[in-house]
Amino acid sequence: MNLIPLLDVRSGGPIAHTRARIHAAASLREACLAPVPRWSRHFCLASIDRIAAKWLRSSVSTYVEDLERISEILGFPGALTLNMSYLFACTTSAAAGPDGTPVLRRSLDWPFAGLGRGVEVAWQAGSAGEFYNVTWPGAVGVLTAMAPGRFCAVINQAPMRRRIQGPVGLPYDAAVNIANALMREDGWPPDHLLRRAFETCATFEDAIELLSREPLARPALFTLTGAAPGELAVVERTEREALVLRGPVTVANDWQSPRPGWNGRMGFENNEARKAMMNGFTPGGAAFRWAVPPVLNPTTRLVVEMSAAGTGALSARGYEAASWNSLPKPATADFTLHEASVAPLAA
Repeated sequence: MNLIPLLDVRSGGPIAHTRARIHAAASLREACLAPVPRWSRHFCLASIDRIAAKWLRSSVSTYVEDLERISEILGFPGALTLNMSYLFACTTSAAAGPDGTPVLRRSLDWPFAGLGRGVEVAWQAGSAGEFYNVTWPGAVGVLTAMAPGRFCAVINQAPMRRRIQGPVGLPYDAAVNIANALMREDGWPPDHLLRRAFETCATFEDAIELLSREPLARPALFTLTGAAPGELAVVERTEREALVLRGPVTVANDWQSPRPGWNGRMGFENNEARKAMMNGFTPGGAAFRWAVPPVLNPTTRLVVEMSAAGTGALSARGYEAASWNSLPKPATADFTLHEASVAPLAA
């Protein structure tokens, strides 16, 4: 069973992480692309990489050069494509722990194989302090991270904007949403903005303000917990608008209150069932007791539990499934931050 490595990349960030883990990044790429015929990979990925690069250069992201440098280091097509792919589904809970301090629990669901085996923890830093990013070599943004004494935050995929209701309109709406994001929107990719928050925001409130203010390339759900009791929130974002909801919250892939013209991803019943499972969880006992169906599903690749209180706490476990419709099993040993040794930065 794989161990989740902890890598000290406070100097160099994702570029240093990628340079040290080129072979791991290449293995991850092969696992993710296994369903794609080998003969078509270069042409398809190179084409999508060019589209992604053109769009990124027009965005406000300050991390475009990081992505371009990482692409050069890896030396194969797909680095930009895989960075710009988006979360399939996730379930998140922000609640008070037994002692009242905030705890953030999240599952990350993605259809790519290999993500569970290949997950790593990058110890990164910015002007506001250090943070621990649960990530993969070659990734530039942040999806799941904890900054001791400051805040924890994760991203869930937001609902889908719908213009034509029903299954017939689904392909049309999906195509229009992607086209609008690539051709009309110049805002931050959500994972890039969350990295910006961890690098520059000194407090929970600073992070909420940044995530609410900056333009986004596409809608997203940001869930945050701070270091002090009561610091719990979700920031529901469209490209230019934000709704901040305070207090304990469970997030799936829909708005907390329905909005006309939007459909929750994964379906209403699925979202509500996952939220109900998390809401009914009683802390204590074995690690990740909440990682059971329907929160755990065939696409689950990662579960994380973390708190920013004190010196911070972070636990993680990777998952892989034997087939597309089977429940996944643990693919890594459980990672606990203060029990982990820093892995050497060797390729």
